[in-house]
Amino acid sequence: METFVVALTVFVLAIFVGFEVITKVPPTLHTPLMSGSNAISGITIIGAILSAGTQHTTLTAILGTLAVVFATINVVGGFAVTDRMLQMFKPSKREKV
Repeated sequence: METFVVALTVFVLAIFVGFEVITKVPPTLHTPLMSGSNAISGITIIGAILSAGTQHTTLTAILGTLAVVFATINVVGGFAVTDRMLQMFKPSKREKV
């Protein structure tokens, strides 16, 4: 039970710290930071796959699978936003003529 309380405390503190860090970032930096965080999310996917694959209990398999799904959504969304941002810097077809 003590291990659970410690893990829950760390989780709640991580939520608060993450919220405070993200809210302090100016909006103009969100897109570059999101594109940079895709590598971190890729590492999260690997850890989630390992966690889901061990299947110590049904709960770890379910949580690992959910972690894979959410981290994949994060990576795909990050690449979509980065691609959209890079499209803004390409010359339009009208400018090429």
